[in-house]
Amino acid sequence: MTETSNGIDPTKPSVSRVYDFLLGGKDNFAIDRQIAQMVLKIAPDAPDAAFANRGFLQRVIRYLTEEEGVRQFLDIGSGLPTQGNVHEVAQAVDPAARVVYVDHDPIVLAHGRALLATNDTTTVIEADIRDPRSILDHPDTRRLIDFTQPVGLLLFSILHHLNDDEDPVGLSAQLCDALPAGSWVAISHFQNPGEEHPEAAAHAANAEILFNENLGTGRWRSKEEILAFFGDLEVVEPGLVPLAEWRAEPDAYVFSGITYYTYVGGLARKA
Repeated sequence: MTETSNGIDPTKPSVSRVYDFLLGGKDNFAIDRQIAQMVLKIAPDAPDAAFANRGFLQRVIRYLTEEEGVRQFLDIGSGLPTQGNVHEVAQAVDPAARVVYVDHDPIVLAHGRALLATNDTTTVIEADIRDPRSILDHPDTRRLIDFTQPVGLLLFSILHHLNDDEDPVGLSAQLCDALPAGSWVAISHFQNPGEEHPEAAAHAANAEILFNENLGTGRWRSKEEILAFFGDLEVVEPGLVPLAEWRAEPDAYVFSGITYYTYVGGLARKA
């Protein structure tokens, strides 16, 4: 099957669609499900990790909107729309909250634009994190985001898709430098926990090989490497931790599989 007129190639796997499958979505093709089954062979709890990432995102948005008063968000590498998206959580607190989703996957753009057709305070733009200015200077970004007021910058599961030679630390710094004081940066990232959790570290190494052979770039970095993406921003409690541990709700389901220590997240404030 060849590429469709909207740029979607159903013969090539997509990270967004594999993630959609793991979350129980239906916006995926046979090739995506095939790759997902390969992932599940080495990480049977991968769906738990995907849901943990979604839960972490929702808790971050609730914290920023309810406790810190943030009313505008820039979500880079947003992925396919699913229940509990950023705009749904933020606009439940304040219907006027503004959200700009950023992605370069054609299927994400198509679904996102359809979902948001009647939402005047939320949009999705086509841009690549490797070109921060194309995001920051985009007309829709400038229309919805006021860079004189605090912004919530969301980098969920995007930086681990950049190779070291693509300078992810520098790209993150460019984005953070554009934010006004009082802004926030949230990051989730694959982690190799090293000697602290040797079994999980071995799993991370195997997962990295599988990912790079089938889905492009995937980097399981050390805790120190991930913290470098925050630069000199102040990382708030509880720090960079397994996703399920970040301000976990008392009755929250906590999984304990092999991926628990290989997927972490944190939130930092620009003083």
